[in-house]
Amino acid sequence: MTSRLRRSAGEGLERSCRGRDWVRGRAPVGGLELLEAWFEGQAFSRHRHDTYAIGVTDAGVQAFDYRGRVERSLPGDVVVLHPDESHDGRAGAAGGFGYRIVYVEPARIAEAVRAIGGRPSPLPFVPKPVSRNRTLARAVTAAFRSGTEPLALDALVLQLAEGLIEGDPDIVPVAPVRRVDHAALARARAFLDDRRSVVRSSELEAVTGLNRYELARQFRVQYATSPYRYSLMRRLDFARAQLGDGAPLADLALSAGFADQAHFTRMFRAAYGLTPKRYARLSAGSKDGGGGRAC
Repeated sequence: MTSRLRRSAGEGLERSCRGRDWVRGRAPVGGLELLEAWFEGQAFSRHRHDTYAIGVTDAGVQAFDYRGRVERSLPGDVVVLHPDESHDGRAGAAGGFGYRIVYVEPARIAEAVRAIGGRPSPLPFVPKPVSRNRTLARAVTAAFRSGTEPLALDALVLQLAEGLIEGDPDIVPVAPVRRVDHAALARARAFLDDRRSVVRSSELEAVTGLNRYELARQFRVQYATSPYRYSLMRRLDFARAQLGDGAPLADLALSAGFADQAHFTRMFRAAYGLTPKRYARLSAGSKDGGGGRAC
């Protein structure tokens, strides 16, 4: 029994119910699609995507035919497959292999590259399909930890573009941000401080007059974080302050702009190391004279 995956991830790739093979994917959002999988033998036949495919091998050996060569990716290696280039995939050793991969539309990469360089440029071309590109590895890891909010996707595309530029020997390395629009960044920060819901990229562009990728780069220089991360922490701060009031967690999650209680709990724990329920219990104990000790 097989079922096709969506869009670029589904080209030549079928979900299998045999053995231990499995595939999990997120539907495309904002020009990006995420997929993670495990295969014990032949994974997928020759095919090609209309996107960049940027992945990290998590376990085992991933082997694939690409540009007339057999490539092998070991745990921790980064794989970059360019749009419209044919490839297949299979286990390169006994025991199978697992990986996570991000599919991103070339138009989004082109927009980010333009913001980085200050002018239109050709799409980055990485000649080595398997590498230890740390920027791309961090981007893929972050993609599976963060959500699909617009600002999170902007930060992801920017980091992917920076990593692809690093891997292209014909492109000048990413230059540091030399000009910071302090007034625009202050407006962005004030806007995020006042919001308890998901912020759209177009909203910040309207507030600041900056392109979303230029804004993300400057914001990181000025405040040492991304607009998405800053927005997320302000919403979590708001929710944390309300935990002692006894409001249902599901209602609190929605009031802080999270999709549901599970999403809220996941983000809260990643930020503070505790679930909201445990944090509320410890806070209540501290107010009652119990000391509020975490362990």
